[in-house]
Amino acid sequence: MSATADIAVEALSEVEAESELARLAREIARHDLLYYQQDQPEISDAAYDRLGRRNAAIEARFPNLVRTDSPSLRVGVAPASGFAKVRHRVPMLSLDNAFSAEDVHRFFARIRRMLELDDDAPLEMVGEPKIDGLSISVRYENQHFVQGATRGDGREGEDVTANLETIADLPETLPTGAPSTLEVRGEVYMARAEFQALNARRTEAGEAPFANPRNAAAGSLRQRDPAVTAERPLHLFAYACGEVTGGEVGDSHWALLERLRQWGLKTNPLARLCAGPEEVLALYADIAGQRASLPYDVDGVVYKVNRFDYQTRLGFVSRAPRWAIAHKFPAEQVETVLNDIVIQVGRTGTLTPVAVLEPVTVGGAVVSRATLHNEDEIRRKDIRIGDHVIVQRAGDVIPQVVRVVTEKRAPGATPFSYPKVCPCDLGTPAVREQGEAATRCSGELACPYQQVERLIHFVSRNAFDIEGLGVKQVAAFFVEGRIETPADIFDLEKDDPGKEIGIADLEGWGEKSRDNLFRAITARRRIGFDRFIYGLGIRQVGEATARLLARSYGSLRAWHDAMGDAAAERSVLPDPKKPEEVGPAYDALCAIESIGMSIADDITAFFSEPHNLSIIEALEDRIDVQSAEIPAEGAAAPLAGKTVVFTGTLSKMSRKDAKTRAEALGAKVAGSVSARTDYLVAGEKAGSKAVKAAELGVTVLSEDEWRELAGLD
Repeated sequence: MSATADIAVEALSEVEAESELARLAREIARHDLLYYQQDQPEISDAAYDRLGRRNAAIEARFPNLVRTDSPSLRVGVAPASGFAKVRHRVPMLSLDNAFSAEDVHRFFARIRRMLELDDDAPLEMVGEPKIDGLSISVRYENQHFVQGATRGDGREGEDVTANLETIADLPETLPTGAPSTLEVRGEVYMARAEFQALNARRTEAGEAPFANPRNAAAGSLRQRDPAVTAERPLHLFAYACGEVTGGEVGDSHWALLERLRQWGLKTNPLARLCAGPEEVLALYADIAGQRASLPYDVDGVVYKVNRFDYQTRLGFVSRAPRWAIAHKFPAEQVETVLNDIVIQVGRTGTLTPVAVLEPVTVGGAVVSRATLHNEDEIRRKDIRIGDHVIVQRAGDVIPQVVRVVTEKRAPGATPFSYPKVCPCDLGTPAVREQGEAATRCSGELACPYQQVERLIHFVSRNAFDIEGLGVKQVAAFFVEGRIETPADIFDLEKDDPGKEIGIADLEGWGEKSRDNLFRAITARRRIGFDRFIYGLGIRQVGEATARLLARSYGSLRAWHDAMGDAAAERSVLPDPKKPEEVGPAYDALCAIESIGMSIADDITAFFSEPHNLSIIEALEDRIDVQSAEIPAEGAAAPLAGKTVVFTGTLSKMSRKDAKTRAEALGAKVAGSVSARTDYLVAGEKAGSKAVKAAELGVTVLSEDEWRELAGLD
């Protein structure tokens, strides 16, 4: 958490807002990865939604600061490796959320305004329970099931066809008369009773139980062996369609649900056609009242405009339809005892306090731990060991501590003393820089916790994704001295014969698993440039920033050299608050859209550390880092490889949509004008960027000229 996290949106300065948007983008992206791809969420739905609402509020106040990796532009995460990829013909978007009756009334009012409907004109909605499962897309061709995929990032998902074929609720064929091409969207879930029975069997067999039905369903559907999925009790509710050709599905959502039932697909029996806001709110109250007794988990009710012609007129924003909204249920809260506070050390040295709770059942799952975020959070809530605390969870995930029940506090309970020394046993001080919320171990790369966490990050799914080398294996190999740096991973096979005890002789290993590991490592000797950057674990450099850097510099050698120059320029900067005084390498880094000085400083700090440079150089000797490629869609476009800056207000599309289009055509979108800028797209009230562009001789395009160049007109 940064120093800006606790500042009210209306009190943020533009500089603070930019920093806060960067933090939110990183944090939300991390939680998206944990939820959508790893099925291991760490925060409640309510806490996640608060992050999203804060991000949206800041973007509304500072539209010029909207980032290319903004959570408001993204749906889910990229599909996991190990599965074939499926491109969705029609994107699988997310939904905006409502949290109160007032939000629902505003939703209805906005729809009426956009459709230019009078207050007394009919406006029907279909309300359906929001099932807490895994979204999937099922494709039928000539009435035969041919392919199934997860949502993934909304554009591309994982091919889980063989696993979906094991679900009894999914018909293999549709009756004559169904469209020749029909893509059905639905939710795969596991019933509560079947989930409990599955966990009982796993516990009896000595296997770890699943945390909740949603994780069990997602994990079951992502099995590499369909026979394992077939043993799991999965179900499916259909709720929408994607691509449809060669047939009709009706002229309304209600008619579509009826058609789906006629074709043998199950839809939720609690769905209801509602005439207005009072009826959808009555349905919400009805389903909320049944929530505990329903055989499956639900976390809200989805409202959709019934008429398809209205849906077409309303259209979409970047990540969600304008004609639908999810009305979320409030988080469930329970009381328990906080038995201890333990400190965990992450790969960047951040000390994170974790509450050890007296195990308590919330929403059908037992929870015993919750993150306390940082020292300020503990102090603000006055959390003490031994306190009775209120915890909440929504969507069956790890809880958060809401507040302390101070009237039950034991006499003599003392405030928690945040550690001044890292628990890594090196005796290194734990320091907190001025203006930051995080406390970090000052041991840097000497700290074994950080070394292990960096190695774990390096082999993680979205970095090098080395199968067979997980958290436990990395930690064990580190303790045994087999790997200390990322480069050591690629020497494991070469060094293994000379070890007194080979990997195959270790507990839990064998010749087959050892050979599989070596093959997995060999497969990763060729890696994409963006994944390489992300795998280095540089502070503030997530997947989106890694892609921006790869796209901007093209190759590892070019980036390595440029960052070395930028680090040298940054080290002699007279005034840290005046980036215009640095040299061209640092200036070019800061000019990349969504980078800025804060991230640039973390990158240059990384390249100022000799140990980090030796890691990169050692990796260069062992692996082949592929240069970044311009997307095929924009390979022949006039914007391919060009640097574009947007300023002012565009009248025909939002700035964020314009930036997305530019990147799709192979352009690099920057946040400030420099000598490297090719085009400045100037809307109304262009301001100082237009003046600077004129001074530098940068080509300035009107919105119409930009649209023509981008092929939008």
